[in-house]
Amino acid sequence: MRNLWPYMWPSDRPDLRMRVVWATFYLVISKIVLILVPPYFFKWVTNALTGQLNPPDYIPLFLVGAVMLVLAYNGAKIIQAGLNQLRDALFASVGQYAVRQLAYKTFVHMHQLSLRFHLERRTGGLSRVIERGTKGIETIVRFTILNTLPTILEFALTAVIFAFAYGISYLLVVAATVWLYTWFTIKASDWRISIRREMNDSDTEANTKAIDSLLNFETVKYFGNENMEAKRFDASMARYEKAATQTWTSLGWLNFGQAVIFGVGMAIVMVMSALEVRAGTQSIGDFVFINAMLMQLSIPLNFIGFIYREIRQGLTDIEQMFDLLDVKQEVVDKPGAPALKIDKGAIRFEDVHFAYDANRPILTGGISFEVPAGKTVAIVGPSGAGKSTISRLLFRFYDVQSGTVSIDGQDVRDVAQESLRKAIGMVPQDTVLFNDTIAYNIRYGRPDATNEEVEKAAELAQISSFIKHLPEGYKSMVGERGLKLSGGEKQRVAIARTILKAPPILILDEATSALDTATEQEIQSALDIVSRGRTTLVIAHRLSTVIGADEIIVLKDGLIAERGTHRMLLKHKGLYASMWARQREADEAEERLRQVRQSDELGVVTRGVPAAE
Repeated sequence: MRNLWPYMWPSDRPDLRMRVVWATFYLVISKIVLILVPPYFFKWVTNALTGQLNPPDYIPLFLVGAVMLVLAYNGAKIIQAGLNQLRDALFASVGQYAVRQLAYKTFVHMHQLSLRFHLERRTGGLSRVIERGTKGIETIVRFTILNTLPTILEFALTAVIFAFAYGISYLLVVAATVWLYTWFTIKASDWRISIRREMNDSDTEANTKAIDSLLNFETVKYFGNENMEAKRFDASMARYEKAATQTWTSLGWLNFGQAVIFGVGMAIVMVMSALEVRAGTQSIGDFVFINAMLMQLSIPLNFIGFIYREIRQGLTDIEQMFDLLDVKQEVVDKPGAPALKIDKGAIRFEDVHFAYDANRPILTGGISFEVPAGKTVAIVGPSGAGKSTISRLLFRFYDVQSGTVSIDGQDVRDVAQESLRKAIGMVPQDTVLFNDTIAYNIRYGRPDATNEEVEKAAELAQISSFIKHLPEGYKSMVGERGLKLSGGEKQRVAIARTILKAPPILILDEATSALDTATEQEIQSALDIVSRGRTTLVIAHRLSTVIGADEIIVLKDGLIAERGTHRMLLKHKGLYASMWARQREADEAEERLRQVRQSDELGVVTRGVPAAE
């Protein structure tokens, strides 16, 4: 509850605080009207109808009549209902503000967490945790303020009335009933909370499997595993079904137990009152009054069970969200960290050691190299050598274990992350686009760019002609993760986005490795345009894309095995030369296969038999 107080009493919104105050005031007034007026009017109406009415002197004579008493009673109910609605209207903005603030805080926190966290997360489960948490906060804020206080007030007023009007014996029976009812409700609700947690876990698991399967729709289709995915989802839903059924069953037992306790307590009090009516110490109106008070008491009793259940279930729903908010940022700015100041844009790695964890060392040999301002340096090597790790360290997605990564002499750990990432452009191997328009995805590089600047960037990325032929042009939707576009088209959008950003430093992380040879050559010409005059770090798998680099660094097992220009490394006849030879052989084999396929399509060769005459 300590975490919830800022949302119930927002320090930065005095207007909302006043709404809470006024809502509480109307709530208290409505409860006083509800508790005091109807039961007494019931008593007076009953005595008036039975001829036993002896009203107090302060009651006006025109209210003595039974009809007027009935009208007054219903008028009090209308006033009480109006006050309740006014209370709810005042508090609505407080509850919704709390939901928005918590959702915003969680969203911001998610973006501040490290890359390590996001690589290990389960998107579907995470989205369901946030969805349940935002609903839970509204429930808790509303029920804590609007129901807990009036329920306590209602119990107190009822106890005072019974004690002073009918004696301590009635108070003891009522107090015992309330205590036993509350104890049973709390114990039963705690039992139900464990079932609720199991239901939430099953719901999260099912949602995770559903979203993961739908995001990988093509892979499911490639392997024909629709039935397998359906069975996995159904197994998760079966566990949810079992937990949900237990939840409803346990609610039935809870309601039954509450009804028994209250029914027994009410029966005892009514018998006591009936005996006094028979003895002449109470009027029939007193009997009706006590019955009305007990019925009034059943409302807060039902509410105390409902409130406790809702608050506990709300806490269960939001506990995972608060656990998420408690996850510490792995990479944080130093207090008062200045913005990165770009002079020339030179990059330097000095004796850098890094491991993702103790069992996964990557850069073990103390990596040192420099990318001079305006020059291009390529990082190549076998898979797992640590090539992409270099770019992640430059972006400061992780901090190095030892050594320094600096730009223009400024350690990236000493500058603000936002300014660091604004200075670096990235064209990755797998470009994932937002499910929005082409214009939005290009403009993402610089959100304040004009339409003319967006179109110019698309032209430089050699994708403008393709966009213009689309029915909706730049307003065309790219689909989930950009799946409506081909690999080459997505890469051109990524290049246009980087051109628009106009960063002084550029990283090309295997930007063409997933493309065919023809598309690779077209994309490479666009990359040459965007890298012109910029400090460029190229992480490459295909060596043909780095021939023109000013320096090529060859990584192997986390160490720099070789370095030099393309010609120097070929003359050295080491790892780079062997990689080059293998790729040349693969390219030649691919070209021969392409020629065979082309000949087959032209009818020159068909299954090893000459074409028909």
